[in-house]
Amino acid sequence: MPALTVEDARIRAAAVTVRGYHLEFDLTTGDTTFGSVSRIRFAASADSTFVDVKPDELTSVTLNGVPVDVAGLVDGRLPLEGLRAENELVVTSRMAYSADGEGLQRTVDAADGRVYTYGMSSLESAPRYFACFDQPDLKAPYTMSVRCPEDWIVLGNGAATQTAPGQWKLAETKPLSTYFVTLVAGPYHLIRSEHDGIPLGLACRQSLKEHLDKDQDDLFRTTAQAFDEYHRLFGYRYPFGEYHQVFVPDFNLGAMENPGCVTFADSLVFRSKVTDAERSTRARIVVHEMAHMWFGDTVTMKWWNDLWLNESFAEYMAHRVSHDATDHRGHWTDFAFVRKWWGLLADQRTSTHPVAADPVKDARASLDDFDGISYAKGAAVLKQLATYLGDEVFLNGVNAHIDAHEFGNADLAEFIGKLTEAGAEDLPNWSAQWLRTAGLDTISAERTETGIRLHRKAPADHPADRPHQFTVAEYDEQGRSTSVPVLLDGDQVDVELDPALKVIVPDAADDTWAKIRLDAESLANLPAVLPRIENDTTRAVIWNSIRDSTADAELDPRQAFEILLAALAQEDSDIAVGSLLRWLEDRLLGVYLFPYEPYRAQAADVLTARLAQTPPGSSLQLAITRGVVATTADEQLLKGWLDGGQIPEGLAVDADLRWSLVLRLVRLGAFGKAEIDAELARDQSTEGVSQAARCYAATADGKEAAWTRIMTDPAIGVNELFATCEGFWHPAQAELTAPYVDRFFAEIAGTADHRAGMAISLTTTRIFPRFAVDQRVIDQAEALVADDTVAPSIRRTVSDLTDDLRRAVVVRSRFS
Repeated sequence: MPALTVEDARIRAAAVTVRGYHLEFDLTTGDTTFGSVSRIRFAASADSTFVDVKPDELTSVTLNGVPVDVAGLVDGRLPLEGLRAENELVVTSRMAYSADGEGLQRTVDAADGRVYTYGMSSLESAPRYFACFDQPDLKAPYTMSVRCPEDWIVLGNGAATQTAPGQWKLAETKPLSTYFVTLVAGPYHLIRSEHDGIPLGLACRQSLKEHLDKDQDDLFRTTAQAFDEYHRLFGYRYPFGEYHQVFVPDFNLGAMENPGCVTFADSLVFRSKVTDAERSTRARIVVHEMAHMWFGDTVTMKWWNDLWLNESFAEYMAHRVSHDATDHRGHWTDFAFVRKWWGLLADQRTSTHPVAADPVKDARASLDDFDGISYAKGAAVLKQLATYLGDEVFLNGVNAHIDAHEFGNADLAEFIGKLTEAGAEDLPNWSAQWLRTAGLDTISAERTETGIRLHRKAPADHPADRPHQFTVAEYDEQGRSTSVPVLLDGDQVDVELDPALKVIVPDAADDTWAKIRLDAESLANLPAVLPRIENDTTRAVIWNSIRDSTADAELDPRQAFEILLAALAQEDSDIAVGSLLRWLEDRLLGVYLFPYEPYRAQAADVLTARLAQTPPGSSLQLAITRGVVATTADEQLLKGWLDGGQIPEGLAVDADLRWSLVLRLVRLGAFGKAEIDAELARDQSTEGVSQAARCYAATADGKEAAWTRIMTDPAIGVNELFATCEGFWHPAQAELTAPYVDRFFAEIAGTADHRAGMAISLTTTRIFPRFAVDQRVIDQAEALVADDTVAPSIRRTVSDLTDDLRRAVVVRSRFS
């Protein structure tokens, strides 16, 4: 099925002006399909165009009262001929409910059998549940009518009113792009509130009611604090009426910024104890989606190449506003440890792209650029720009951009234009270096006889002349620091710092976007000095340098491992611990460090010792506990915690931690299907079903059934699907899973036949054989990437993960 190209979109946008949509849905027709009627009023300046619709059955179509031949529908496009100056199109369809989180998703809650639906329209998904002109620059107002079971409620972009039992109408919206349209319908638990005249709502499945009720004060408070700050910063009130935040099942991303009705993955309704870092992350996701109400929803990009104007802006504002206005902490630490590391990896792959790319990709290929560049790198660049311009100029430009393009569309040139009008200078050159050029510079420090010399090196394949404004800091053996500001706008600059101090850190405050390299003397001193550096962000800068140097085969992974063990013995940030443990499991054990033993045992020993020293009941205790569970081979310890004995003081062995214990015991060979069945009988929730799927996939005799579901089952929900993938591979099971490495390359292409959108790439990411570090696997991957019969999103994902494998092969070869 062809994707919409930018040329297709330009031609249609020149020919069509959409006046409005009225959508009618009948959700009472069965378990697999529903009724959908789209009434579209539009003006036309051409004789013909096409409408997008992907039905189970296209029942009837009329254009200005004249029937249109439904047999003309090909690959989701229905041609429209004989257009008038003003037109009315009525498309009646039977649509299929989706299971992959896009279109109109239908989920049955395993806890009680209740049915929940929600609409996800982003990037080619809208035509899966209503006919439309599906491109971001054809905005229009929407109204809706919904028929549904009488015990359901309905929410959407406009205020919903129940007109009769099982009958709902949604008020007309402001002009929206098709990818923002949503419909939420089901027996949701809804909590209402209000702030500053804005009606607020929180909703979730009934089986999560007690957990949402427990957190409602936190969520409403964060929402109110963010609204106040955004109103202060932008001088423009939230324009979309009610503001509902709905936690929905089988959501394949974190959240979606539908105006008036934001949808979130319901894993963000915490049913078990979580770390402070996870609560801050949830708050930041809330604040991120709110930023889109201004940048993305009120003003929308013209084409998907300017996706960064939405996501980078929201990413930057989420960290800034969460830090400045909410009760949660650690946001810039998270940005440095987690988000920036994600972006640094993406910017070094062969698929790297400019933050602001040229409009050459079609809509489907643009989906692949929802990555660490469009989010984290773009946010880092905007943070740098705001500092460079000053807040007054930056915000004046942003606010003028919103005012000028209210409820319309704009591109990068128009954004730069408004910043320039506000007083910014030389932005075209800045844009060319930072936004229009891919890749990242390397900044390193050299000790000289009299001070420190900083070097800047641009990547050979993406040359640029990027100025870097940042801070250089040096640390003594006690972790005490001295710092100086630096403008590095050439290949090198000398800095007046003491070359005899223990550790030197370029960009210690994480102000720029670059690969940071520490000198050999600093690296040698890190095990003793790093735990004494108090600033969390500086420690993140150091760790990003260590992780990147290891991936580049410049730093022996065994030395990196020693630094990691020394840090884990004392690190007090749950953000840092969580990020470093993910790196330990995803990149070190069984990948860079091979074989799996004895490194696994060494990590387990350090974490177990640290657990005994952490404050009871603290967030740090939970973070360290997760590391112990993931690495220990002490079956008696794990079973004792499950049985309620020998539990550390303050530790709650709740539902999610119990499943982690079961999974580890499965991987150790101590538990099997019987024990998983018993735990599922104890936790008969939708969450329990997904957790059990992860555990079944980890068993020796459950591999084949898990593989079959991943590769062939179109009905499996995305949460269960992703959990099954996550349970499948493990470095301790390399021999057991070896036959599936070849099968991945033979079978993964077929998943695009029964899944769509983000689910394809997300499944590929999770089931890729990342522990099979071997040149033969790379050769197979390269052959798949070169096969243009394979779905582009699969090829792009495999290409990215193969880049990681190549680096691992070099690391092993150099340091074996």
